[in-house]
Amino acid sequence: MTNDTQTALDNSKSYHDLSDDQFQAVLLEGVSRTFALTIPQLPKALFPAVANAYLLCRIVDTIEDEVSLSPQQKLHFCNEFINVVKTGEQSEVFALELAPLLSDQTIPAEHKLIHVIPRVIQITHSFEASQVKALFECVETMAKGMPIFQAKDLHDGLETLADMDKYCYYVAGCVGEMLAKLFCHYSPEIAAHEPDLMKLSVSFGQGLQMTNILKDIWDDAQRGVCWLPQDIFTETGFDLKNLTHETNDVAFSTGLEHLISVAHGHLHNALRYTLLIPNDETGIRKFCLWALGMAVLTLRKIKSNLQFNHSEQAKINRNSVKATIISTNLAVRSDFLLNTLFNFASRGLVSTDWNYQNKP
Repeated sequence: MTNDTQTALDNSKSYHDLSDDQFQAVLLEGVSRTFALTIPQLPKALFPAVANAYLLCRIVDTIEDEVSLSPQQKLHFCNEFINVVKTGEQSEVFALELAPLLSDQTIPAEHKLIHVIPRVIQITHSFEASQVKALFECVETMAKGMPIFQAKDLHDGLETLADMDKYCYYVAGCVGEMLAKLFCHYSPEIAAHEPDLMKLSVSFGQGLQMTNILKDIWDDAQRGVCWLPQDIFTETGFDLKNLTHETNDVAFSTGLEHLISVAHGHLHNALRYTLLIPNDETGIRKFCLWALGMAVLTLRKIKSNLQFNHSEQAKINRNSVKATIISTNLAVRSDFLLNTLFNFASRGLVSTDWNYQNKP
């Protein structure tokens, strides 16, 4: 984001001084540093729709994460937002109803995002019909699925790995599907691989989401939430009811190793997903590879310190981000080099007693 763009944003309450692309780029910068970095790598023809899709999903995330909203209120706003995205109507009424209910625990950038929902929706409905359909189906899946889990008592974790899979689908797997649809709309050459892309797309989203869940265990715990599956830890002899920041239990660490292996299996599928993109589409490949590379390094950091008790300890540093960008950029056109790089970076992530591979 340029200084001129930021100044324009600061000086314009209505955002009228910004082009649609500038407007979305500024919002992305505020709500997600990662996607503010990766989405601009996409071809110019793809940036508007993918940026808009992320902002729509972030609005649903904001509703889900808002501590001041009851489960019933979250269900109400999710259902209303589905209608807003589908029709393009009542966006101002929706924003005016939701905005005053947001607490200080919602970051300022998300407060801004809620206030400017009308323009976000206006941009949504400026796209071609098939693009709007892809965005709407993603939002609908997410907004219908999230309240299912909000109604649960999540203090002691989810019951099963299958429940975790469902949650990851609602918040990220459906995003992978949406991206595949947008990529296929953009390029007939990519569309030739649509069946395989769609099969792998859920893993693309789930691998990234599982990595975030494992990284954010302790941030979630502070909110009284646990997304880990009890059945995995039952096998290792640990009850998630006993999980605290002081936990230093071999059974818990073993369960984490199992989940790291599961996430690694999904990230391997995410690489297969990426390699279906023609190697001359370097922007799309970089968009996928940067996120994938950072996820692999995050899993490695967790695996090297299974007794970590603060989310900051699982975050990769700037040098790791730079190394991911440089290495994937150098290898971006070569499937052989990318496979080699992935295998090298993910060495040691598969537990010897839990070799999970997701095979759609």
